[in-house]
Amino acid sequence: MALYFYPEGVLSKTLGTLRHNALIAFLTAKRHAAGMSQSDLAEALGEYQSFVARMESGQRRVDVIEYENLANILGFDPREFFLCEDATD
Repeated sequence: MALYFYPEGVLSKTLGTLRHNALIAFLTAKRHAAGMSQSDLAEALGEYQSFVARMESGQRRVDVIEYENLANILGFDPREFFLCEDATD
């Protein structure tokens, strides 16, 4: 497996960006639509409620595996966020 290193500054921080905020709003809306509390979602993820609270407040990133798990638990197609985002570009 080859490792690729990016020059400093190529990969910027994402916390607090418009795209990150949009993702958090999307995931929070999906949780509400599924009728789940933060505690319900945390239990389904095998985490504490504070894990979900930090995610929804934008204090932590969501990695791709977590995103896929969230999609499965909350019942949405993982492509949905990206398709919606493309429509607004």
